[in-house]
Amino acid sequence: MKKIEAIIRRSKYRTVRDALHAKGVNFFSYWDVTGIGNEKTGHVYRGVSYSTSDIQRRYLSIVVNDDFEQLTIDTIIENAGTGEIGDGKIFVSDVKDAYRIRTGEKGGETLD
Repeated sequence: MKKIEAIIRRSKYRTVRDALHAKGVNFFSYWDVTGIGNEKTGHVYRGVSYSTSDIQRRYLSIVVNDDFEQLTIDTIIENAGTGEIGDGKIFVSDVKDAYRIRTGEKGGETLD
């Protein structure tokens, strides 16, 4: 099993969510987060300059069986990207095991 963590633009969340559901990735958690990225420029709104060093993003945490790893990554990249700085990052790590609390099941079948 793999844990895929993605930090994406909040404006791209619904597109990514719908694309993941269409590919069969139906369960994941998400949080609204603030981070600091590489974008160094400020913006002007109604004549007032403000900093964009604190960037609003959405953080996705997805655990999938190994055969869904690349599909999930590709789906996020295809649907979250704009080609601009600040599109986000994806991190992948191994998951040793999983348990379904309700039944006590163990392993990859807990993800179904």
